[in-house]
Amino acid sequence: MSKKTKWGFSTKSIHTGNVPDKEHGSVSPPIHLTSTFKQDAVGKNRGHDYSRVSNPTRSRLEENLSAIEGASFAVCYSTGMAATTALFQLFNQGDHILVSRNTYGGTYRMAMNVLSRHGISFDWIDTRDPENIKEKIKTNTKLVHVESPTNPLLELCDIKATAEICKDKNILLSVDNTFMSPYGQRPLDLGADITMQSSTKSLSGHSDVLGGVLATNDESIYDKLQFMLKATGGVPSPFDNWLTLRSTKTLALRYQKASDNASDLANFLSEHPLIKRTIYPGLNSHPQHKIAIKQQMNPKGEVVFGSMLSIDVGEIELRDKFLDKIEIFQLAESLGSVESLVCVPFFMTHAALPDEIKLEMGITETLIRLSVGIEDIEDLKLDLSNALNK
Repeated sequence: MSKKTKWGFSTKSIHTGNVPDKEHGSVSPPIHLTSTFKQDAVGKNRGHDYSRVSNPTRSRLEENLSAIEGASFAVCYSTGMAATTALFQLFNQGDHILVSRNTYGGTYRMAMNVLSRHGISFDWIDTRDPENIKEKIKTNTKLVHVESPTNPLLELCDIKATAEICKDKNILLSVDNTFMSPYGQRPLDLGADITMQSSTKSLSGHSDVLGGVLATNDESIYDKLQFMLKATGGVPSPFDNWLTLRSTKTLALRYQKASDNASDLANFLSEHPLIKRTIYPGLNSHPQHKIAIKQQMNPKGEVVFGSMLSIDVGEIELRDKFLDKIEIFQLAESLGSVESLVCVPFFMTHAALPDEIKLEMGITETLIRLSVGIEDIEDLKLDLSNALNK
C-alpha cells in the first residue's frame, strides 16, 4: 500500500495532484494555459498533444478528485450538466434510464428536451424506497441515476440497497453527490458504479468557477467517458481546473463548518412559528433520518447531515418579505459556497419542470432552499430571525 493510499482526506486534498513544480520548485503548480503541445516527432509527444484531449492541469485535478472520491478514475467537464449529459450519452437509442423524480431541474430539461429526441427514454420515479426502483426497472433499463439528498426536498435514497438491486439486474447505478461532496458521502464505497458532482458547488466552494466530474472504479466506463469527452468537447479550461484544484485543499474544513451551521439553523428554524415546514436530514422529523445516519459520514466516520436545508413559509407575501429583508443570505442560484445563499426552486432551479409535477412533489411557490455557508452562526441566525420577524 502506497503512502498516498494511507493518507487522510485532508492530506490527499492538499497534496495529491499538487506536486511542486520541478523547474522552479513552486509549491502551487503552474497553470498550463495552452491549446496545443509541441511534439518531438510524429506520434511522439510528452504526454499531451491537444488540450481538448488532455491537459497537465486537468490531469492533476483528476488525480486529486479520484483520490478524495476513493475512485480509480475521474473525468472532469466544463459544467455539472456537461458531466451528466456525458453520463447519459453512454447509452443508445432504445435504452431506458430511471432518474430520481426530485432531481435538479437542469437534468430534467436536458433529458426530456434533448436526449429523449435521440431515442433514449426516461422515467422519473420516487427513489426513496429501493423496492419502488426495483418495480420500475424494464428489460431495456441500463442506468438508475439518483440524487441523495435530492434537490430541493432532500429526499434520500438508500444507496447500498439500491446498488444491490442494480447489480442483481446488471444495471449501472450512478449517484449525483453534489449536495454531500466526497467529504460527506462516498457513493462508490456504498456500491455505486459512478458518482457525479457539479464541481461548481462544494468542490470549488467560492462561486467563481464552473465544472463537473464523473468518478468510477470501472476502467471500461472510464475509457468510454474519456472518449465521450474527446468526441464532444465539454472540457473545462485550465484556469478553472487550477481554481478547483486550489479549492479542494480546504474542502474538509469548509464542508464540515457549513454542515455544522446548517444543523444549528435547521433546529432553530424548525421551532419558528412562521415556518410551515423545515426539511433537513439531521432533524428527527425527517422521515429518512435513519438513512442519513447510516450513509452520510465524513472520513472520520462521523455523521454529516449536509449544508442544504429547505423551509416552506406557506405564504407568498411572507416569502417576498423574507427575501427582501435578508442581508447575509443572498438570493441566487447555486450552492455549496462559503457564502450563504437562498433561492425559490419553483421559479429558479426547477423552472424547467411542469408546474403540476413540482406541486405534486411538494415544490411549492413558497418553498425556500437555503445553502448554508461558513459565516458566524450567530450572524446567520440573526439574519434569518430579522427577516422572518420584520
